[in-house]
Amino acid sequence: MILCKMSDRTMARQVLLFIWFLSLSSALGQVSYSIPEEMAKGSLVGNIVQDLGLDLKRLKSGKARIYTGDSAEYIELNKERGVLLIKERIDREALCGQTTPCALHLQIILDNPMELFRITVEITDINDNSPIFKRDERRFEISESAVVGSKFMLEKAIDADIGANDLQSYFLQPTDHFDLKIHGQSDGSKKVEMILQKPLDREKQENMSLILTAVDGGEPPKSGTVQIHITVLDANDNAPVFTKPIYRAIITENSQSGTSLITVSASDSDKGTNGEVSYLIANSDGVSDIFHIDENGLVTLVGKIDFETSKHYQIDIEAVDNGGLSDSSKLMVDVIDINDNTPSITVMSQSNAIPEDSPQSTVIAMISVNDPDSDSNGQVHCSVNENIPFTIKSTSNGFYSIVTDNDLDRERESEYNISVTCADEGVPSLSNSVTLSLKISDVNDNAPVFDKSSYEASVQENNTPGLSIFTVRARDADFNQNARVSYILEDSSVNGVPVSSLVSVSADSGVIHAVRSFDYEQIKDFQFRVKAQDGGSPPLSSNVSVKIMIQDQNDNAPQVLYPVQSGASVVAEIVPRSADVGYLVTKVVAVDVDSGQNAWLSYKLQKATDRALFEVGLQNGEIRTVRQVTDKDAVKQRLTVVVEDNGQPSRSATVNVNVAVADSFPEVLSEFTDFTHDKDYNDNLTFYLVLALAVVSFLFIVSIIAILSVKCYRWRRERMFYKSGANLPVIPYYPPLYADVGGTGTLQHVYNYEVCRTTDSRKSDLKYGRPCSESIISLDRSGTQTLTHAQRERLNIDDCEDQQKPPNADWRFTQNQRPGPSGAAATPEVAVGTGPWPNPPTEAEQLQALMAAANEVSEATNTLGPGTMGLSTRYNPQFTLQHVPDYRQNVYIPGSTATLTSSQQQAQQALPPQQAAIAAAAAQPEPPKAAQTPASKKKPTKKEKK
Repeated sequence: MILCKMSDRTMARQVLLFIWFLSLSSALGQVSYSIPEEMAKGSLVGNIVQDLGLDLKRLKSGKARIYTGDSAEYIELNKERGVLLIKERIDREALCGQTTPCALHLQIILDNPMELFRITVEITDINDNSPIFKRDERRFEISESAVVGSKFMLEKAIDADIGANDLQSYFLQPTDHFDLKIHGQSDGSKKVEMILQKPLDREKQENMSLILTAVDGGEPPKSGTVQIHITVLDANDNAPVFTKPIYRAIITENSQSGTSLITVSASDSDKGTNGEVSYLIANSDGVSDIFHIDENGLVTLVGKIDFETSKHYQIDIEAVDNGGLSDSSKLMVDVIDINDNTPSITVMSQSNAIPEDSPQSTVIAMISVNDPDSDSNGQVHCSVNENIPFTIKSTSNGFYSIVTDNDLDRERESEYNISVTCADEGVPSLSNSVTLSLKISDVNDNAPVFDKSSYEASVQENNTPGLSIFTVRARDADFNQNARVSYILEDSSVNGVPVSSLVSVSADSGVIHAVRSFDYEQIKDFQFRVKAQDGGSPPLSSNVSVKIMIQDQNDNAPQVLYPVQSGASVVAEIVPRSADVGYLVTKVVAVDVDSGQNAWLSYKLQKATDRALFEVGLQNGEIRTVRQVTDKDAVKQRLTVVVEDNGQPSRSATVNVNVAVADSFPEVLSEFTDFTHDKDYNDNLTFYLVLALAVVSFLFIVSIIAILSVKCYRWRRERMFYKSGANLPVIPYYPPLYADVGGTGTLQHVYNYEVCRTTDSRKSDLKYGRPCSESIISLDRSGTQTLTHAQRERLNIDDCEDQQKPPNADWRFTQNQRPGPSGAAATPEVAVGTGPWPNPPTEAEQLQALMAAANEVSEATNTLGPGTMGLSTRYNPQFTLQHVPDYRQNVYIPGSTATLTSSQQQAQQALPPQQAAIAAAAAQPEPPKAAQTPASKKKPTKKEKK
């Protein structure tokens, strides 16, 4: 009944302990399982996929595996099912002994990414071991004089099971003289003593046989027995007594065999053989194989001690006299650990290469470190070699991760050999190391770097376009395509001009070329920036400042600033006649826009009126007197100074200096009034003057050719009119745009005027003829043509010497012969000689009439009588009509509807010539007024009304 109650309480405690252990494991993020020992192979331990929240694909892709360290593999992982199975039979007693709780600690490792899961499998005990005694029997010799209450140490039974299955109680049968007394000890074991309850009587019973039974708490319980044989001896009244109930001793592990621990002592009050005491080790758990006690109580080491196997030993020592009386004591031996184990390092996972831009704390390897020593000897510190951007961190007890702790740079180091060293804190310290190789892959993290922070180069001015000036060079520390550098000229401007119009840069080589020729006087230096860009993605770049300095060449002649050369006035320097030697007359000031030695100027006197009077300073251009000025020296002195630079080849300029040797200004003025000024113009002015003269000459020649061409063209057209063969006696039509001027007026004599006036021009042409006794009737209203000079002279002579011959009465202009359109005839509505002017002819009719009239006049010239008639047309034909019969009898005035007839002249034909001339002069009518035509109608002005 007592055993059943104890078993129930033990089971309840185990269940509560298991539930608490599972709760604690879940809280810590671990997975724990509890299985009994002695399970068959292939038995299910747990579903790891379900408990860890993983899937089967992750187990396969991550190459899931179980890491157990150096322990035997009792459990295996089935990746197909995601479960843990029993691989080998588990004997808890062989695995853990008396250690509780007994558990297997596993680690499941996954890659890509790296993950670590801790699995704890607790091995629970089953009652598979019975309590056993080391010996099958035990013999005691007890004196009959042994007092009641005497104690006899019995051998303890050993049960490999633990907990409820461990040894629970002892039973002794029969119990006539002896009883059992069980004492609990600090290590959890029980001390069994047989107590004499009833005095022995050898005479009644000399030998006794008892059975000691040890029972465990399993279900069903198991037991073990030992036979106790008691021999009752003659009286030995005193038992040995130890001086101490507990002895303590310490010993270092790995001590040599024979090392003494301690000497125990027990005394017996009896004398003789009953007082002789012997010692023995009463342990039955193998302690007697490690320790030995001699007859003097000296405890020595006879086996090997390993702290990692057992840290403490409890030795039960028994002192027995010859009378069979005994006493017991306990020796506590503490094993002192020494540092005899090096840390073991196991690489669980490792990366072979990582990119150089990996962030800090990137895991590159995971290792497991174990040191079985204790305290400081088992405290392990791991480190990596110095001067590398890696560190090691402890993730949990005995597990470490190697991570990056600084930026990686492939250009500084492309491969690392990471040496991991783990050392304990023992004295002396023991260590172990492992080397990991890691390669750094390249990324585009370095911009190109120029060889110099800035560049300076020089080039001669007037260079050839395309000239190679110099080369910029940049280097990129990256690898392959990331290190390919291209050069680009950045956009900028120099004095408003794009820099690309000055220089260019080769994209591949970095050679800088001059795009055009440079002029030092326009630009002495300029700066620009060149960008170097690599071929990475995205590309990185850097730029550098480049300064180009233009070197001067001697391409400019000196320019004289003073004295100013001007042709408009005479500038003269006055030197008094009292001037001493070295008198400063003036100073020639000149500049050269070049630089350096090209601008170093020297002055020389080229010509002088009196070379012995003046000299010029070679460096400063000062003109000074060499000797004393005398009265014999001329007033006007002319000096020619040459200014020359120091270039190669040198260039020069000249300047004329006028010097007046006089004491007063009036004297200078009188001498220089007729001073001839120099006309030495500079080259540019001479060039422009020659160019202007050439242009004017060219224009003049072109104008002459044009005038001659026009004259030739008009002459050919007139020749064409004269040679025309048409026979139409028609006078061309003239539009009424000209004013008519008659031969009458208030002059004393009659003059022949030919006036050309237009109504739309302010320019008129007037031709004057010699006076004559009789005016010439002119029907030319346009005034654009007159008779030739020879014809007019001849006509005037004829008119002055002889009277005009009477006209022929047979020659008249009929209505059909009047000027007008071809075929025009008189109509009944208009009387002959009084009708209006016909409609203006067309251009073709005008041309035809003009040609016919010219032809007819040329034919009639040979038969005409005395008299002249001048016809001037708009088209500039010229006619000479002589002795035209009856011309004045019927005269038509262009632009008028009036027709002059010769009726009066016919009436006077019977008179004598002198009377006829007088009568003709007296009866000469006024010039008829031209009737207005549609083309000539306009409002009369005030002058016309008057």
